[in-house]
Amino acid sequence: MKSFRRHWWKWLIVVLFLLIVLIYWYIRPYKPSEAALEALKSDKDVTVSEENQWILFEPKNPVQPSMIYYPGALVKPESYATYAHAFAHAGHRTYIVKMPLNLAFLGSNRAASILAKKHNDETFVIGGHSLGGVMASRFAAAHASELSGVFFLASYPDSKGSLVSANLPVISLIGSNDGEVKPDTYSKAKSYLPNTTEYHTIQGGNHSQFGSYGFQKGDKAANISAKEQLDETIQLLLNWEVATVNKGREAAYRYRVGFHEQS
Repeated sequence: MKSFRRHWWKWLIVVLFLLIVLIYWYIRPYKPSEAALEALKSDKDVTVSEENQWILFEPKNPVQPSMIYYPGALVKPESYATYAHAFAHAGHRTYIVKMPLNLAFLGSNRAASILAKKHNDETFVIGGHSLGGVMASRFAAAHASELSGVFFLASYPDSKGSLVSANLPVISLIGSNDGEVKPDTYSKAKSYLPNTTEYHTIQGGNHSQFGSYGFQKGDKAANISAKEQLDETIQLLLNWEVATVNKGREAAYRYRVGFHEQS
C-alpha cells in the first residue's frame, strides 16, 4: 500500500496511456480503398483538388446542381472519391467535406463555407452516408432556402433535421443487405421527411459499399459488387435530379454515355 502511494503517479501514467490506446483504437477511421485512391486522381474531364475543409471534384463543363457530400462516421473523406468522381463525370461539381476526427456531428455546419464561396448561379444539393446524412439533414433544415435538394445514402434524418416543411426534393437510398441501419429506426425517421420523398432499395447492396473503404464492422455481406452498387446509386440520384431538381436531361445523359464508356 505504501509502495502504491509512493508511486501513484506512475500508475496514473499507465492508466492514461491505456486509455489513450483504447480511445485511438475506437476512433481509428476506415481508410480509402485502392479504387478510392485512384479516383482521387485528376483526368481529362475532372480536376481533383484539396482545400482545408473539403476535396473538390471539378468537371470540365459543370452543370447544376453541385453536390455536397458528408462522410459517414469514422470514415476518411477520401473513401468517397469513387462516388464524387462519378458525380463529376456526370457534370456535377462535387465537394466531399472533411470532418473533425472524421465525425460529422463535429462539423455539421461546414457546408456553409462552400455555400459562401459559390460560383455564379451555382445551386446545391446536400446529403451523405450514414451519420453524414443525419448531419446533412440538420444543415439542410436550417438552410433550406439556399439548397435545391437532399439525398440520404443508408441514412435518415433525426428530429433536429426534419425536412417536412423545408419544401425540398428528397431521395433516400438503402441497400437490402444493410447491417448498420436498424429497420425500425429507418421507418420511424420517415416521419421527418416530406410525403414527396423518393425511397429506393438497392437489392443486394449493403452499408459499406456506399463508400469505398472495405467492409464495415457490423454490416452484412453484399450480394452485388461495389461497382454495381455505385452505378445504381449514381443513376438513381441523377434520375432524381432530372425529375425533381434541375428538370434537365444532360446530367443523366452524360453519365450513361460518358462514365460507362470509361468503366
